Amino acid sequence: LMCSCRRWGGLVQAGGSLRLSCAASGFSLDDYAIGWFRQAPGKEREVVSGIAGSDGSTWLTDSVKGRFTISSDNAKNTVYLQMNSLKPEDTAVYYCAAGAYYRLGYVLTPLTAGYGMDYWGKETQVTVSS
Repeated sequence: LMCSCRRWGGLVQAGGSLRLSCAASGFSLDDYAIGWFRQAPGKEREVVSGIAGSDGSTWLTDSVKGRFTISSDNAKNTVYLQMNSLKPEDTAVYYCAAGAYYRLGYVLTPLTAGYGMDYWGKETQVTVSS
């Protein structure tokens, strides 16, 4: 069971775009919520975004609203994080995680607080230069 985190790019100038993907293996997105997390050097882990595979509910933290978009392709069992208008403060290690939606109570609230994740993907570095 794994949630792999792949990036397309890694180093980008401010204002640029990157797309991260999270491919679920061993479980169906129909039953899980996927969260994107990031951690910058010297800072605590931050929840960036989340999506419920079954009902498509989404959530974005305020600092990325209007710039990031989370989406899922359940046929491919994959979640994407499209990051546009990147800023240097978006520089961090990013990773995805999956939590059973029923255990979250069929809402994203626990995910937004960083709770309820069962599987964690590999880290990927995103660096935004000014």
